[in-house]
Amino acid sequence: MDKKKVFNGIKDVLIWIIGCSSYSIGLNCFVKSNGIAQSGMTGAALIINKIFGFPVGITGFVLNVPLLVLMWIFLGKKPVAKTLVVSAILSVALDGLGAFLPSYTGDRLLATLFCGIFEGFGLGLIMTTGATSGGTDIIGKLFHKAFPHISVGKIVMIADALVIIANMLLFKSIESGLYAIIIIFVSTKVVDTIIYGTGSGKMLMIITEKSDEVSKAIVGASPRGVTIMPATGAYSGENKNMLVCVARKHEISDIIKIAQSIDSQTFIIVTEANEILGKGFSSSL
Repeated sequence: MDKKKVFNGIKDVLIWIIGCSSYSIGLNCFVKSNGIAQSGMTGAALIINKIFGFPVGITGFVLNVPLLVLMWIFLGKKPVAKTLVVSAILSVALDGLGAFLPSYTGDRLLATLFCGIFEGFGLGLIMTTGATSGGTDIIGKLFHKAFPHISVGKIVMIADALVIIANMLLFKSIESGLYAIIIIFVSTKVVDTIIYGTGSGKMLMIITEKSDEVSKAIVGASPRGVTIMPATGAYSGENKNMLVCVARKHEISDIIKIAQSIDSQTFIIVTEANEILGKGFSSSL
């Protein structure tokens, strides 16, 4: 087995453990003891925990299993493996660490802010490896597969909103849902900071003799578009095509793997793109 693959695998697992532990701290220390709603599959698990007393981590993992099966059937087995491992680690972190972590019961707004920071930090770390914790992200991708005209983001937002509303009804508190919105806002900002840093993303220039195959593969397997430009080698005089693609930093490695799997001789240049305007990125300065 390739030593580099083994090293990258071990590195990813360590990042997932740290990320899931951070998420567990946010949930167990600042949310459960303050009656604050959560979005996503964790929010659904909290509802079941409140009603039946089942452990949050195990419940969340069980809820993810049927979604992972559907993901395997309709989206392929490759993205399922990472999500399955992350879901399992998160389940252990939520229930295992939850038994030892202290609970903060002071100011609820302060608890909300710190929950957003810890959860956002954890999710951001996980996403840097190209993995997700599952839940509403899977629902969004599955619905988008069936209804391409509806964006993944909108579907996830609707699913999260329904879970938050259910939590509000359970806790009989509008404030619980309002705090959940703050958590989503803060955690999203933290995730963006970890994944994207100060720049918006990166630009790839891919020179290949199989431009049609590579471009179709990138468009089909990622949310990014590709521009095909004619290019001529000054030394060889050969005519090739150059693919130009801008993407988020965590998407770069997958796009490179796609290109190299189709054309092992492809020449790829990756540069920093400090400001990207357009669909999928910033809409204005």
